[in-house]
Amino acid sequence: MSPPEVRLWARLRTRSEGNLAHPVGPYVLDFYGSAAKLAIEVNGSQHTLDDHQIRDINRDQWLADQGIHTYRIPAVQIMTDADEMADGIYRLAFERVAKL
Repeated sequence: MSPPEVRLWARLRTRSEGNLAHPVGPYVLDFYGSAAKLAIEVNGSQHTLDDHQIRDINRDQWLADQGIHTYRIPAVQIMTDADEMADGIYRLAFERVAKL
């Protein structure tokens, strides 16, 4: 795991029912909350490259077709304020669960 992933997961793990490195179909998600059908992906600088962007678009579309929402977080945001990012993920997850 990259340092931003470790930092975020340390906060999520203490109050989560999700799974780290969760396989879904042909993909392994950084984090997956099954009740919210929410995938969390931490994007480092490599995700700005054209080939990564195309793979991310295809992956997100495949997940959306399965009813799974993907929330991508730039790694730099986690390093700036992991607590705020974790709180935002929980708010998003609770909103999604309420809608399902």
